[in-house]
Amino acid sequence: MKKIMLVFGTRPEAIKMCPLVNELKSRRNVETVVCVTGQHREMLKQVLDVFRVKPDYDLDIMNAGQTLFDVTEKVMRGMSEVISKVEPDVILVHGDTTTTFAAALAAYYMGVPVGHVEAGLRTYDVHSPYPEEFNRQAVGSIADYNFAPTAVARDNLLREGKKPESIFVTGNTAIDALGTTVTADFEHPDLEWAQGSRLVILTAHRRESWGEPLHAIFRGIRRVVEEFPDVKVLYPIHLNPLVRRAADATLTGMDRIKLTEPMDVMAFHNFLARSYMILTDSGGIQEEAPSLGKPVLVLREVTERPEGVAAGTLKVIGTKEENIYREFKALLTDEKLYDSMSRAKNPYGDGLASKRIADILIYGKTKI
Repeated sequence: MKKIMLVFGTRPEAIKMCPLVNELKSRRNVETVVCVTGQHREMLKQVLDVFRVKPDYDLDIMNAGQTLFDVTEKVMRGMSEVISKVEPDVILVHGDTTTTFAAALAAYYMGVPVGHVEAGLRTYDVHSPYPEEFNRQAVGSIADYNFAPTAVARDNLLREGKKPESIFVTGNTAIDALGTTVTADFEHPDLEWAQGSRLVILTAHRRESWGEPLHAIFRGIRRVVEEFPDVKVLYPIHLNPLVRRAADATLTGMDRIKLTEPMDVMAFHNFLARSYMILTDSGGIQEEAPSLGKPVLVLREVTERPEGVAAGTLKVIGTKEENIYREFKALLTDEKLYDSMSRAKNPYGDGLASKRIADILIYGKTKI
């Protein structure tokens, strides 16, 4: 019986790994082991509860004020103990977090094959996004299985010299997750607050935007909301104190901008599905929104998801106040632009990525 261990620690990782956990648990002749690091704590638990995933191991590394040094060290030491006990045949990690990098490195040190879910995303600038671009390139250098979500990601890996037989285009497991979370009968008080308005969902938290870029983003958004009385912005704000202080300084005092605590994934996906458009620096939302027919303005200088830009559902607008103001306003006033972005074809898959990955791990190839 093949023993497969999945390791993740943040909310975005959990959203994309839980569908794969449940798919593997449904298969015969596979022992599925789940290890969470707790790089996020409250936000991670929300996702686990929605997908009914119970970890077998929890490294519980979360501490207030922890640094990248702290996370890396704690994950590697904890993984050393868990790997020694479990003796897995393969370890699956996801994407580009510090948990991903440290867990993959621990597996490599201990001679366990690494499977990289969402492999091959690149900006080729290790400072943007930071530290994610370094993390995914580093994991890519040691991964034995590369589960690329798109042909573009596969081509990146081939240019880097990865063996073609180690690369599998599967689609993105983020799309799988939507099949579980989005429902027709969802209700929430904040949907009542937004009724009769164009609801805009905002997420902004990336490390490279801390400081003036984050303030500039918020100023640009506030200016647009002040001009359009039919627009309301809902911002489920990240737990990081630096992000919260910036939002409090710039966004408070407007009754059509609402800051809320982080939502569980069920609520958040349903809000995305009922929104008019999305402003985000999140990677996962760039993949989810095309499936929901929602235009996305990306609050970053560069994206590792060029497929969405090419398809027309994403537009990268940076973090400068004037750019935010201009592009946000344009999408609210230009019906042709809005229609073209909202009707763009989803380039990130068909909701069957987890099945393909499970097939490859069990049979060596996908049956779909």
